Amino acid sequence: MQRILVVEDDQELNQALCYALEKESYTIAPVFSIREAKEVYGKEQMDLILLDINLPDGDGFEFCRWAKRKQDIPVLFLSARDLEEDVLIGYELGAEDYVTKPFSMKILLKKIDLILKRTVADYKLSFDDGYLKIDFESVKVMAGGEECPVTPTEFRLLRQFVLHKGQLLTYDILLEKLWDSGGQFVDKHALAVNVNRLRGKIEDEEHKYISNVYGMGYQWVG
Repeated sequence: MQRILVVEDDQELNQALCYALEKESYTIAPVFSIREAKEVYGKEQMDLILLDINLPDGDGFEFCRWAKRKQDIPVLFLSARDLEEDVLIGYELGAEDYVTKPFSMKILLKKIDLILKRTVADYKLSFDDGYLKIDFESVKVMAGGEECPVTPTEFRLLRQFVLHKGQLLTYDILLEKLWDSGGQFVDKHALAVNVNRLRGKIEDEEHKYISNVYGMGYQWVG
């Protein structure tokens, strides 16, 4: 059963969200502040965060940064702040969606369903060619029979490459996917560093997986 952390300080809205989500068979953890959210998030495995921005003890954007440093979890912002700059910040932090209040509960539930289906499909990905084994659910990489330690950014790169194997992933596409991952800005130079470091970990003379398409991007050829 999928677990959703609801971070919303308006008690009536929090209760309404929980009621609607529980009817859809989700397990809900309702909290009303960032402090409570951090306590629950640190103890329980969550599949999605519904996150308000204006909270009594801080900013939802900051909590999003903090949470994504811990785990690459999908976040859906719910906020009365409808300025374009706020919406853009939400997406730049890696949010799956940004919904402004008031909103349709039916549409919100459909968005949540689609996000979770996509996320589950991503994590059920795997790759195994006998030399390189990637288990996205357990976040484990094996190369040549030995465990290969990769950083969160490198693991996100692997997921994108395996999801789109054989396709050209341009610099812009990859930068968008990695934007602010781990709380750090990723530019084209940092992207190249991460790709080269990843290749050094998973490739050898006989096993090549990532091809650099000069001036355009990268392609998974494994």
